[in-house]
Parts: sequence; structure tokens; C-alpha cells
Amino acid sequence: MKKLVTFASDIRVNAMLCCSAAVLLTACGGGMTDTGNGQQSQTAAVVTSSADQTAANSAATTPNAADAAAAQATEAAASSFELSGYDGVPASSGAAPADGAPRLLASISASSPTVSAATTATPATTYNYYVSPTGSDTAAGTKAAPFKTLARAVKAATKASTTVWVAPGTYAGGIKTTASGTATGRIYWVSTTKWGAKIVPPASSSNNNAWDNRGNYVSIIGFDVDGTKSGSGTKWTHGIYTGGSYGMIQNNHIHHIAKSVACTSAGGSAIGVDSYYHGVKSDIVSNVVNDIGPAGCTYVQGIYVSTSGTIKNNLVYRVGAVGIHLWHDATNVIITNNTVTSSNFGMVVGGGDFYYTTAGANNVYVANNIIFDNKYGISEQGKTGTANKYVNNLVFQNPTYNISLRNGLKATGTISSNPLFKAYSRTAVTPDFHLTSSSPAIGRGTATNAYPTDLDGKARNASTGYDVGAYQH
Repeated sequence: MKKLVTFASDIRVNAMLCCSAAVLLTACGGGMTDTGNGQQSQTAAVVTSSADQTAANSAATTPNAADAAAAQATEAAASSFELSGYDGVPASSGAAPADGAPRLLASISASSPTVSAATTATPATTYNYYVSPTGSDTAAGTKAAPFKTLARAVKAATKASTTVWVAPGTYAGGIKTTASGTATGRIYWVSTTKWGAKIVPPASSSNNNAWDNRGNYVSIIGFDVDGTKSGSGTKWTHGIYTGGSYGMIQNNHIHHIAKSVACTSAGGSAIGVDSYYHGVKSDIVSNVVNDIGPAGCTYVQGIYVSTSGTIKNNLVYRVGAVGIHLWHDATNVIITNNTVTSSNFGMVVGGGDFYYTTAGANNVYVANNIIFDNKYGISEQGKTGTANKYVNNLVFQNPTYNISLRNGLKATGTISSNPLFKAYSRTAVTPDFHLTSSSPAIGRGTATNAYPTDLDGKARNASTGYDVGAYQH
């Protein structure tokens, strides 16, 4: 993320470089290559009204064979936009939006800290667009006539108070979103089935990222970002990147990013939250991140943050460099209830190669995390402050060291035992990181800054005790 060249317009090369000289095996992270060909905002398409839907339903009753077939297709398209797979999350809440769009219980963002409830229903937005692999980019983008590609939806979703509903299917990535919502009218991108909308590299990739977001108040929820099969052109080194403020990256599965790229200081990450464009206060909640970067490459990160915000309930494993990495201008970050394994570093907290401040990483709260079976455990590097806190973390079997802090800081409540996952393996395709009934992580967490639900959507509460790690037993 280091500024390496003179910038013209919005072009940024190797924008997320870092170099922490604190250890021999440098834990560094890479960033965006903006080729300048991202999707640009355009006038929004027609939005379905309740009257439109009534007319469509009326037409579906016409006893004509062609009309009946069309009606069946419409019903099938509509059913693909029903919410599914969000455990513990109701599919609807309150009155239905005017166009019949479903509701989603989404986590409170740092953008709305005054909300007292643990979760809040995604509000009925003014504009709603729909995307389906059976749609058409010449369609209106309604539920009955959805768009076909994410790129087309990007051109429509230009205003605050917009939701883009994406049906299950496979979609070409490499998209760029620049539109911003507001504190009272966010822009939501929602995979209607959790991990059902799969974002993959296009046949010929022109940039190195799956999703480049520059907008403020944008939520990206429930997508499967799969970099396994690269086509021709530029290989992905980034999954979801955001340079905006008050973002929410939630319930996504981001995997097999940058596995076959050369290990260079250009770097990369599965999730990157960047302060380079003055972004602040974004949340990374309940994502699964795995198989990121070439084995042993110290430049490609799992979750990479250079600003303020929260990192909660994430499962991160098999990352070439660092599972969770704070660097550059990172400060005032809450990191709780994450599980990080099978990586080079479990967690790095530090500041360096600064953009706008030289204060270093301070007021970082690290609690209830499982950092297990990495080469290094929790490491403070670069410039750090004296107000960082490390509370009730399970840190075990990280052979170089489990915890290395600066400024005389001491971790408290540390658990030094095997977490006893249900089916742990460094190499299995899908290890089971849920806790067995004998796990020392059960009931050993703190309620302070704990997320109200776990990665499965299961409630965390005082009566059962707050568990350590991404899963509540």
C-alpha cells in the first residue's frame, strides 16, 4: 500500500505494499492495481413497483401456453431471490418493501454505533435491483426481469438507499463499485443464498481483484469469492478490497486467491480494508477465508486492515503470510472471536509505512481469539501504542513464539491449550473448527466487545458463557 509512483487521476499501482522490518520473515501485504477500467456509475434503471408486480401476477394467470411458460419462468426467477442459508437469520422482518424484496438481518456497522440492538434488519431501500445468471443485461433489473451480470448492476446501483439482490449462480468478477450510500441509506450487495452467488475470474482478466470497492456506506454480504480457476490475463491477488469508509464485509467465503502467483512485494489479500483513500471504520464480520497466497510467501495476507474498525467472528486458515494483519495507519481496531490456524503468522498488530499519521497501532483490543498451529502466534511489529489490550485469547502450538508484545505490555487470561476442534487438519479440504465438548475455549471468553452471535449465527450469551474463537459450542 506504499505510494510508489506519481498518481494521475485515480490510478494507483501496488497500492497496498508494506514492509515491516521487525522480523526476518517480513509480514507484508499487497494492494490494488487500478487499471482505470472499473465500472462507472450510470443512471439507475427502472425499479419495480408494487403495481408492476401486481400486473405481472395478473399476466401470469392468462390461460395461454406461452404466457403460462413465461409465468413459470417468472416464478422460478422470483424464488431464486428468497433468502437462504443465513442460519439464525429470519428471511423477513417487519412489513415487506414496496417491490416485494426480501429482508436480511445484517450486523450493525461501525457506521451506526448508536444502535443498541445486536442486529438490525436491513431496511427497505428506495431502489432494488436483481441479478440472475438467467437474466439479461438489457432487462430492467427487476425481480421478474433481472440483470445477468454484476457489471451491469454496478451501472445501475449508483444511489444511496439501494439493495442489489444476487441469485445463486456463477458471475464474472473483476468489478469496481464507486457509488456511496449514506449513514441512513446504505448500499447493500446481497447474495440471496449464503455463498450461492459465486464470483470467479473472467475468461480474460484485466485487473488483479475480484471486487474493488471505493464507495462509502457499502455492505457486501454472503458471496463466495473463488479464485481457484484463473483464465487468461491478470491473475487475482485480491478478493474483496475496500478503500471506502463505514463498510461492511460480512458472511462471505473468500478462498484460493493468489495461490499460483509469483511471490513478490506487490502482495495481496483476501479481504483488504485500506486507509489510503481516507477510509475509516469498516467492519469485517463472520467471513471464512482460506487458502490464500503461495505457501510460505510472506506478502499475501488473509485479512489486511490499515484503518479503524472491527474484525469479528472470522475463520482464517492456510494463509501464506498473516491470517489477520494490521499495518500502515491501522488504529482503534477491535479484533474478537476469530479463529486463525495453519498460517505463517496468526496475527500481526502494528503500524509502519504510514500514509497520513505516524502514531502507530494503538487502542487495539484483541480478545477471545484462537491462534493455533501457525509458525508465529500474535506479534506486535513496527510502531505500536501502550493502550493495546490482549485478553482471553487461546494461543497454542505456534512454535516460533505464541505471543510477542511491545512496550512492556502483557496479555491477560491467555489459554495455553489445544483448542480441541471437532476435526482439525492442516490439509483437509474442509476441516471442522467447531469446538468439542471438552474444549478449553468453552466459557473462557469475555463479553466485552464480543459479537452477539457466532459464525453460524448462534447466540453468544452470559448464561452459556462466552466461548473463545469463531464458534460458540
